[in-house]
Amino acid sequence: MDAVQALRELTELSSQIESAVVLAADGSVLASTHEDPARAAALASSTLELIAAAFELNAQPQEVTRVEVELEDGALFVLRDGGRTIAATTGSQPTSGLVVYDLRTCLQGIAEPEQKKKRRTIRKAKEDA
Repeated sequence: MDAVQALRELTELSSQIESAVVLAADGSVLASTHEDPARAAALASSTLELIAAAFELNAQPQEVTRVEVELEDGALFVLRDGGRTIAATTGSQPTSGLVVYDLRTCLQGIAEPEQKKKRRTIRKAKEDA
């Protein structure tokens, strides 16, 4: 399924997730629950900044695969898998394990875009005259 459909299913299944965004490997927004592109871009930007901050905290540089920030009014979860990133906001006191499971399932449900198949051309052998 594509990223838009995956997010739609995620928000239908998970009552804890208030908003979410899926990012491509280059940081561009693939899909968002926000109808306003500016809000989607703001969540994407915050997500990338959070990943960068988490990376800098590592004593031994390694890829950041999960970040969770919980505040009094809500939480932000970020997961990275297979070149894609998903970030979601929740209300206060979310069930962390369940949210992470739902986000991971969503990411894994997004199919790779099919690459254009190269057309094979069959050349007819020229008959000698």
